[in-house]
Amino acid sequence: MNPALAPDAAVEFATEIADRLARPDGADLPSDEPWWHQSLAHGAPGVALLHIELAAAGIRPFVRAHQWLAIVASKPVTAGASTGQFYGAPAVARVFAGAAAVRPGTYRSTLMSLVRQIAADAHDRVDKAHARMDAGTLPLMAEFDTIRGLSGLGAYLLHHDPDGTALRAVLGALVRLTQSVMIEGETLPGWWTPTGPTGRVEDKFPGGHGNFGLAHGICGPLALLAHALRRGIVVDGQREAVETICAWLDFWRIDTPTGRRWPYMITKDETRSTTAHVQHSGANRRPSWCYGTAGVARTLHLAALALGDTARRQVAEDALIGAVTDPAQDALVSDASLCHGYAGLARITALAAVDTTGPAAVQLHALSNEMQRRARAQPVPEGPGLLEGAAGIGLAALAAVTEPSTGWDTCLLII
Repeated sequence: MNPALAPDAAVEFATEIADRLARPDGADLPSDEPWWHQSLAHGAPGVALLHIELAAAGIRPFVRAHQWLAIVASKPVTAGASTGQFYGAPAVARVFAGAAAVRPGTYRSTLMSLVRQIAADAHDRVDKAHARMDAGTLPLMAEFDTIRGLSGLGAYLLHHDPDGTALRAVLGALVRLTQSVMIEGETLPGWWTPTGPTGRVEDKFPGGHGNFGLAHGICGPLALLAHALRRGIVVDGQREAVETICAWLDFWRIDTPTGRRWPYMITKDETRSTTAHVQHSGANRRPSWCYGTAGVARTLHLAALALGDTARRQVAEDALIGAVTDPAQDALVSDASLCHGYAGLARITALAAVDTTGPAAVQLHALSNEMQRRARAQPVPEGPGLLEGAAGIGLAALAAVTEPSTGWDTCLLII
């Protein structure tokens, strides 16, 4: 608990959101959509997690959570290559794992079958990644990122199947991803993608792009590799892979009078420019979880902690504090969401505060309180989901005053 935050305000805010979403048959919910029951990002699983957390805290009855869990389990769950930790089997498994953490012994059979499926899918996707690397071609973001790729699957496995073979297979593939490749006579990082950030070939990104984002870029693999390293789950080359990604982030860091920043992405032309390290796309954008300096800084913070690198940890803390105190960057934040709004910034700064000491910890705690205040001042979105909707905002508010019982925030790879 953060004693500087008024618990009653945070709990009241989270409860108001949950009460709006008390019934899974609400008229305004997209319950007829085929993704509804298995989308953690936008659908019923995220709402279920909010109700589970409120039940764990003794604030609302578990029966509400059970009603939402029934919706999650009401239809067949997608498995295979089209899933990710925010959709399909990994998303459904995460919410049932959260329920099982609060009600031990329940939902066991459902959860175990999902875990076996996720592990099998992870091995299959790792095999495909190695085959692609053997062929010397570039990856799509969906191969390795947090939202759809191996980093997201690894985030689930790290917390729910850490002793299985699938997690180590994922880590091995991500380590290999950090090896540079030669494409048409140019050396590129192994995570360079041949498309634009939309996942499609775009005229604005001839030759593809290098993506920094925690949601879709190299910060997802870095965060997972760092988390595993901190927990003593290590494969060959893992530490070196963390150092390789950190060196790339060091090179592209932008030092300004108002703080350190990172771009959202870079183009191939920018990699060829002698001034690329100061002039490239995405330098002046919102400092969010999905893309932007806050997410990058927290990831670098985790890497520094894993490596025992005090100087790099200081850089990351300064960058994070600068990102959320810079008026120019704050002016670009326009909503309360986890993905790209104040709730995400509140959770990032709170977790960074826990991982440090001294004046930085005090300042980060204070900034987390301020980000929560700003989140509560924004309109609550109509969408109910975790990443961009009401459930995620409610979960972040509750997490400010009580430790999450479900571990829901591990899906963001910030803890």
